[in-house]
Amino acid sequence: MEPARWPRAEADAHEEEEAGAAMAAVVAAAGGTGPAVLQVAGLYRGLCAVRSRALGLGLVSPAQLRVFPVRRGSGRPAGGADGSGAGAELEANPFYDRYRDKIQQLRRSDPAAFESRLEKRSEFRKQPVGHSRQGDFIKCVEQKTDPLGKQPVSRGFTKDKTLSSIFNIEMVKDKTAEEIRQIWQQYFAAKDTVYAVIPEEKFDLIWTRAQSCPTFLCALPRREGYEFFVGQWTGTELHFTALINIQTRGDAAASQLVLYHYPELKEEKGIVLMTAEMDTTFLNVAEAQCIANQVQLFYATDRKETYELVETFNFRPNEFKYMSVIAELEQSGLGAELKCAQNQDKT
Repeated sequence: MEPARWPRAEADAHEEEEAGAAMAAVVAAAGGTGPAVLQVAGLYRGLCAVRSRALGLGLVSPAQLRVFPVRRGSGRPAGGADGSGAGAELEANPFYDRYRDKIQQLRRSDPAAFESRLEKRSEFRKQPVGHSRQGDFIKCVEQKTDPLGKQPVSRGFTKDKTLSSIFNIEMVKDKTAEEIRQIWQQYFAAKDTVYAVIPEEKFDLIWTRAQSCPTFLCALPRREGYEFFVGQWTGTELHFTALINIQTRGDAAASQLVLYHYPELKEEKGIVLMTAEMDTTFLNVAEAQCIANQVQLFYATDRKETYELVETFNFRPNEFKYMSVIAELEQSGLGAELKCAQNQDKT
């Protein structure tokens, strides 16, 4: 396997639905219905210090503190007399720009729905410090991941993409595994996507574990914190969907990344080819690669504690600790390069 190459009327009602989903997404990111995005300090001997937008300041050893900026509310009631207090706080959310147009559209077309969503966020913020929505989070994931494996392929992605549609198998039958690896690499090197050539024994381990645990959670470093994605195996395809989309769109949530695995050459050549398609409006190649790398991290690991996170997510969801995913990612170093690049872009 190449170690670092896991490379990315009705119309009005529909628009209001889209705007509502966008509004809910920002509300969720800011401390709404689930812990889709958190601001997290680094891993220090297993301890992650958390500042969530719902709780303000988490527990942390003073000697190990790393500062992350947290915007505090204006102190005015959510919605206020004219909604300006809550609106200003909403606009201060780091994810607001991503959904700005749809939120403003909802605000103009249905002020009552806009205020209702702000009130929902206000109710959440009134919950006592230490209140946990872990159970709700797990229940949401359980309810929404099953349909992911049954729904049609996401818009813009190729349905039932075959190896023969991108590769002439007959022409490589007399090639060695190394020669095929080089051909595969040269073909995709100039394309904006992720790809890999996976050794047979590594893929067999991944595939065996995927049969018993077809769903897992991974984390993507963002400038504002971490964003969670749910990976769902559908045959040899692996679909990744942002958790915040599952929470706000349910069964209609579209995937942002699909990994295609081709085992046609596994028996004869001892390799499995992989490539991907991604939603480039949501992910760039480096981000897609970081997500793809976590398939190997969680499914092909020799570390018992790491794979146990996948088993817990599938079989004992009430015991699942989503912060453990971030801890594993930081410990592996997979997201370090991506975070470094994001910090450079920010400066």
